[in-house]
Amino acid sequence: MPELAEVEYFRRQWSPGLGEKIERVLVHEGARVYRGTDVPGLVRGLTGSVLRESFCHGKQMIFASPAGWLGVHLGMTGELRVEAPDFTPARHDHLVLVQKERALVFADFRLFGRLRFDPGAEAPAWWRELPPALLSAEFTPAVIDAWLARRARSPLKAVLLDQEAFPGVGNWMADEILWRLCLHPATPAGSLTPALRQALRKETRFVARTAMETVGVKWGDLPETWLYLHRWDAGSLCPRPACRTPLVRETVAGRTTCWCPACQPGEATGSKPVRTGHRREKPVKE
Repeated sequence: MPELAEVEYFRRQWSPGLGEKIERVLVHEGARVYRGTDVPGLVRGLTGSVLRESFCHGKQMIFASPAGWLGVHLGMTGELRVEAPDFTPARHDHLVLVQKERALVFADFRLFGRLRFDPGAEAPAWWRELPPALLSAEFTPAVIDAWLARRARSPLKAVLLDQEAFPGVGNWMADEILWRLCLHPATPAGSLTPALRQALRKETRFVARTAMETVGVKWGDLPETWLYLHRWDAGSLCPRPACRTPLVRETVAGRTTCWCPACQPGEATGSKPVRTGHRREKPVKE
């Protein structure tokens, strides 16, 4: 599933169409991505309107227009792209905003994403009520402390994946943060010392900021010194030069998890090892 930086990258793909009139709106009205949405209202509202600006918050994005707000969640396989204005939608192209010089396309072949439209001048409640963004001033140590206390018995991997506390963090980001902290993924959230809680916030923001600056802007690759580029390689080693211990892959909190048993010691999870070949969540676009 796209994470914070990948969502930011896809949001930027529609930037060439901001401020340009939408001449036609093409939809697959019965598609699951429109669950709970007034599709005829979406078509009426956006036809003849313009997308003025867009914002990204965790795994959510929103596009503002004079008619209302277009919300986009990519799910596991959703994407935004730009095509020629005479583009003909294929089976998985569920929303096409046709402009004079381009077509803005939302595609999702597994239909886990979501499109919604909220008319009105004020941003919808679902957007206003999102938790503090990781890189915002509102993502404070107090927020971290309160959430770790609330989920004290939960493994840290599960807590980091909770979008109510860490919006935008997904599987690879959670593994990266824990590896940088030298914490086992199954460590109980309530066991962290005050110093480790501060370090958790610092590393979360560092990983998020670096990912936004590389993947989010230009779909670039993260540094070779990070766990990310090694986590799916069978037989890969910890990227720390002084370690080089074979990495472990098991299911923790219901998700495939990679860690270094030397840098991140802890009790075994009892799950079966995950055997994989080379796998990347998304290939890097040149």
